[in-house]
Amino acid sequence: MHEDVERCVRAVQSKDARFDGWFFTGVVTTGIYCRPSCPVVPPKPENMRFYPSAAAAQQAGFRACKRCRPDTSPGSPEWNHRADVVARAMRLIADGVVDRGGVPGLAARLGYSTRQIERQLNAELGAGPLALARAQRAQTARLLIETTPLPMGDVAFAAGFASIRAFNDTVREVFALTPSALRDRVAKGHPPAGPGSLSLRLPFRAPLCPDNLFGHLAATAVPGVEEWRDGAFRRALRLPHGHGIATLRPQPDHVACTLSLSDLRDLPIAISRCRWMLDLDADPVAVDDLLRTDPVLAPLVDKAPGRRVPRTVDAPEFAVRAVLGQQVSTAAARTHAARLVTAYGDPIDDPGGGLTHLFPTPTALAELDPESLAFPKTRRTTLMTLVDALAKEEIDLGVGSDWDEARARLSALPGFGPWTVETIAMRALGDPDAFIPGDLGIRAAAATLDLPVTPAALTRRAAQWRPWRAYSVQYLWATLDHAINLLPAN
Repeated sequence: MHEDVERCVRAVQSKDARFDGWFFTGVVTTGIYCRPSCPVVPPKPENMRFYPSAAAAQQAGFRACKRCRPDTSPGSPEWNHRADVVARAMRLIADGVVDRGGVPGLAARLGYSTRQIERQLNAELGAGPLALARAQRAQTARLLIETTPLPMGDVAFAAGFASIRAFNDTVREVFALTPSALRDRVAKGHPPAGPGSLSLRLPFRAPLCPDNLFGHLAATAVPGVEEWRDGAFRRALRLPHGHGIATLRPQPDHVACTLSLSDLRDLPIAISRCRWMLDLDADPVAVDDLLRTDPVLAPLVDKAPGRRVPRTVDAPEFAVRAVLGQQVSTAAARTHAARLVTAYGDPIDDPGGGLTHLFPTPTALAELDPESLAFPKTRRTTLMTLVDALAKEEIDLGVGSDWDEARARLSALPGFGPWTVETIAMRALGDPDAFIPGDLGIRAAAATLDLPVTPAALTRRAAQWRPWRAYSVQYLWATLDHAINLLPAN
């Protein structure tokens, strides 16, 4: 995108917010970089320079605009629908892998050398993994500075900086303000969040239909781990340095997010996982424009555009829940999951609601007695085989996983048919082209819409919906009278 100069200039001149996060504009006369929708008067085209990432703009010597705050743009949708090594690397960097394990840790997760990773990221993004992680640390620092009363030293280390000096230098370089001056700019009427909590806005590209997104998460919520309360979806998070609770409330132009974290070092990972779960970096215009070309789907898209794919914050957890949901109702799947949570989950405190546990890890579930499970023996075998493979790390379902390899390894497990594999691919791996033609809801929707009802025939018919078949699933499900399609009452 950033190499198409004419298209970028048109986007900046029209202040088109759809391109926020796709590229960043450096202005040579002012030394700042902006998002395309920046409200200031657009600079002359000859003074614009375009970069594929905020990190690349920072490396080129530009500082962040104080008006449009480009570091708060939605992430590039490129990293959601691509499965190559650069996209996988970007998802892992957003999940904090570089901060925890450095570039060698990132390379090891991807199966490449550090030199190959550096070369590929620099070639496509104009910045290496360290610069990209530094840009993320700067954004985390700004959030902590503006939304908490924490001392600056605590902010520095919570944001992932190795020293206060590096923190001060980075904030001044990126925002052209000292940390104290940045805190002083917090708008009146927006005081810092209360002790132990952080309040922030999660931006997205419009349109966004919250009904199926929050409706699905609420209807399938596991008691004790997830809940719908007072107009918000609440979820317990297992994080690298501790745990947290996320409260997510849909608003017209953003998702209001309140995070309570046991360790503030987990802030960027918690934000990244919440965005991933809500599919907030999607490009709904591109998705809907393609699906509208099918006369069967066009009325569904026009009725409620901007549907997202409800994902998960914990891929192994979702894989376990997918097995629990095989051939049973949503209510039965929730009951089975709740029993595992009570027996094997880690207890947490939730003064603001009814969350009681973290979902059990594969290692904890590997200790359970299969005979205690209240479902058929074949499904017990399926569950225990999956749990064992996850506990031994024989299957990688994380954000940086290879989708094809993950599918192959899942398919090799007993009891894993196309429905289970593709459901995990859609909601845990995040593959936007995952498709589940054998799902009962999809078959019912197909019959209502006079589409083919057999899996093979419907798959052939759905070829024209590629690469967005996971989104077509959301529109097909929307034809059903089911709680997953309805935003719950407060």
